[in-house]
Order: sequence, then C-alpha cells, then structure tokens
Amino acid sequence: MQHDKVLILDFGSQYTQLIARRVRELNIYSEIKPYHTSLDDLEDYKAVILSGSPMSVRSEEAFHIDLKSIRGTKPILGICYGAQYLAHYNGGEVAPSNIREYGRAHLTVIKAEEALFEKINENTQVWMSHSDTIKELPEGAERIASTADVLNAAFKIKDEETFAIQFHPEVYHSTDGKQLLENFLIRIAGVKPDWTPTSFIEETVEALQEKIGDGKVILGLSGGVDSSVAAMLLHQAIGRNLYCIFVNNGLLRKDEFPQVLDQYEGMGLNVKGVDATARFMEALKDEADPEKKRKAIGRTFIEVFDDEATAVDGAEFLAQGTIYPDVIESVSATGGPSATIKSHHNVGGLPDFMKLKVVEPLKALFKDEVRRVGRSMNMPEDILGRHPFPGPGLAIRILGDVTLEKVKMLQEVDAIFINNLKKWELYDRVWQAGAMLLPVNSVGVMGDERTYEKCVALRAVESTDGMTADWVNLPYEFLQATSNEIINKVKGVNRVVYDISSKPPATIEWE
Repeated sequence: MQHDKVLILDFGSQYTQLIARRVRELNIYSEIKPYHTSLDDLEDYKAVILSGSPMSVRSEEAFHIDLKSIRGTKPILGICYGAQYLAHYNGGEVAPSNIREYGRAHLTVIKAEEALFEKINENTQVWMSHSDTIKELPEGAERIASTADVLNAAFKIKDEETFAIQFHPEVYHSTDGKQLLENFLIRIAGVKPDWTPTSFIEETVEALQEKIGDGKVILGLSGGVDSSVAAMLLHQAIGRNLYCIFVNNGLLRKDEFPQVLDQYEGMGLNVKGVDATARFMEALKDEADPEKKRKAIGRTFIEVFDDEATAVDGAEFLAQGTIYPDVIESVSATGGPSATIKSHHNVGGLPDFMKLKVVEPLKALFKDEVRRVGRSMNMPEDILGRHPFPGPGLAIRILGDVTLEKVKMLQEVDAIFINNLKKWELYDRVWQAGAMLLPVNSVGVMGDERTYEKCVALRAVESTDGMTADWVNLPYEFLQATSNEIINKVKGVNRVVYDISSKPPATIEWE
C-alpha cells in the first residue's frame, strides 16, 4: 500500500523529532531529512514542513534552502526559523526581538475563516522559543494570527498553500498544536491518515520476507520492548529461520536472565541463552570512561553474536531492535545540523569481519509507536509495559569502573526500587526507572558504629519517546520506605538520594 508522506526539513531544532511524532500521531507517515536535501524530486511527498533552528536567518552562517521548485506546488508550513526564513528571503524583515520570546503565549487574534485555524479558538495557548521576530511581512503575505507580544505570529502567502507560524505546534504546551497540524496536513494538503500499526505490521512483514527470503537471521534479544517487538515481526515473516540469542552480559537486573528466557520460549520464539558474563567483565576491566564502556560492551556483543552466528549454518542477517531515538542521538538527525548526544551500542553498522547484513525493522519508529505495534500483534502486556533498559545495562549505571561486586550491589538496590514501584502501584506512572551507584563514599551511622559506604541515586522519569523527560514526583512515603529498605538490606550502601533533573538539560541515564 502506498502511503502519503510528509517531508520535514531539519534546520537543527531540538524539536524536529517532536514534529515527526506529532505528525505520526495523526496516522500520517513523516520523514526527516536535512535542510540541504535536494528538492528536485518531491513527487512522493504531499506536504513539506520547515523546522525551527538554533540559527538566526540574519546570520551569515544561516542555513539556506532554495524553495522555488516547491513554492506554489506543494503545501508548505514554516515553523519558527522556517517562518522567519519565509519572511526574510522573500522581502520581509526579521529583527532581534526586544524581549526573548520563550515560553507560553496566547493567540489573541486569529483569522477565524482561515482553514489552518479551524476548530481553534482565540486565546489558545502556544509555545514560543525564539530571539528574533518578524517585523514586516513579505510582499503577498497576510497576517492570520497574533499574540500580545508578537504581531506576526502567523501568516499565509496569498495564492499559495504556504503558511508560516512563529510558535511550535509540535510541543505539548501548544494546546491545539495537534489540531493545527491536522488542519494543515489533512484539510489543506489532503494527506490521507492511513499509516497505522496494522498497516506497518503488514508492510514490514512483507518487506522482511522480500529482503530475507529463505535466509537465516540472528537476533539479539535484550528482554526489552524493542528487541521483543522486532523478534515477533521477524517471527511472523520467517518463522523458525529466526534464531534468537539472549545474552547474559552480567549487567542485567537481578534474576532477569532465567526469567526472561522462560518468557520468550513461552512466546514460541526459537531462543538460545548465552551466559557471557566473564567475557563482558573482562572487556570492562579497569575501564571508567562512559563512552569507552559503551564501546567495549558493543564490541563484545558483536563478538558474541559472531560466535553464535558461526554456529548457525547459513546465517546471513543480524537483526537489531534499533529505534529512531537511538539513531537520532548517535548521529546528527539524518545528516542534518542537530547535535550528537551519545553513541549507542547497536548503531553504526558491523565490523568488516562480520559477514552478516543488518536488518532493523523498527528503525523508523519511536518507543510509543513500537508499543502500539506490539499491542496490534497481541503481545503480552508485561513485556510491552516494561520500562526501557539501556543496552549497556548496569555498566552505565555504575559510575566509574565496573566489578562483579558493584553489579551485585546495584542489582539488589534496583530490585528493591522496581519491586516497590510495582507494590505501591506506581510502576505504570513511570516511563523509566533505575538506580545509579555513585563513585562516592559517605559517612553514616548504623547502630553505634560509624560507616563509610556507598551512595546510590534513584531516578524515575515520565516521557513518551525518551527525547524529552520529566522527573516523577514520587510520594515522600514511598521514597522513605524504599530508602530505608535499601540501606537496611543492601550491604555497603548507607545513603540514598533521588534525582530531580529533567531531560533536557540532563539525560535519562547518568552516563
């Protein structure tokens, strides 16, 4: 089935991926490409969205794109930098704002008859994030919305389906942002909203069958949502030609290896458990640098899979549960100007010695989309509802070097924290939770004796896709009970703290 597609041109905004998510929530497939993408052949796209940017259009280094080939032929929506770009390069005036326009604002004037604002009332809340402002509209443009501080909050180019808005509809603080995107994409651009989890499953299974044929696939299972959904898609496509490997890297949660192995076998998957704890610990010996730890773990995973692949006669493919945020955080967004955050152990291809082709059935999906696909395949909710867990496991939750003693200590702390979240019926309120073992000893008193032992930090965040996250305000009574239990039961820990940082500026993990 051929779906209508929307092209999002990335000018480096931190919100570009949120635009893609918002569009996909409308059951419309969107693709992000860098601003310098050639626009010569856009036949497959029904509409184009220009993202925001940390850059100013007034700068000599401003990101530039020639829109002549699509103006008037494709509906265009410019957001923030995109709006200022449409103004500045068409004869309008963009100048520094008297105040930095950041945060909540309200549309005090809306041209009600304009299709872009159908079902949106005046005084709706929008999110601003810019230091320049559009002082004069370009020739042929008409103002269609204002706020108390921003006269030209939105405009339209006459005789074209070209729109510009100074605010960010993709951010959740913009109350009617999703409605505005729906108006632009469905009402104005005529995009069909038919990209659903069911259609994704059907098309992905068909594509996998076409790509793999009778070939054999090795898949590394982690116990998490992503690899599990990837496994079920591949299982539907190729059945017993899928060889799943669940590796115990010695960095899993307490008792996770036998429990998850049993669960996978109950789902009908062809699974082999491999205990490679000693191998991973040797790779991590005396290594304290976070990036080097990630790379050591990634390298060892590859080596283990290479050994197991050699044991499967005729194996041609290595499948991975890579999802969109993994790719976004490991490299600039599809080659655009967005910044690299950190490397991911399952992103970046395979070494030359490993003669397997990579299959990544979830590479285009966000975490919430992966869960929706899993539910459409009737997968167990206890798998789909599991909190994300980092590929490098507890190695990046142990700050500094990793030893078996530290791993066992953190496993006990983590088990108490997670089990208590479930016991207090807080687990489903949280998107991801875990404990960090800090490279800090602190003074304490137990009984009549002075102690000098480890400090652990508990972290719980709420999010939809991992791109942004807020810390969860867990009840004091819960934190008190959990802290007491950890200190009383986990030998070597005498202090517990709770992390109240959000992402950004912090990341979810500490390393």
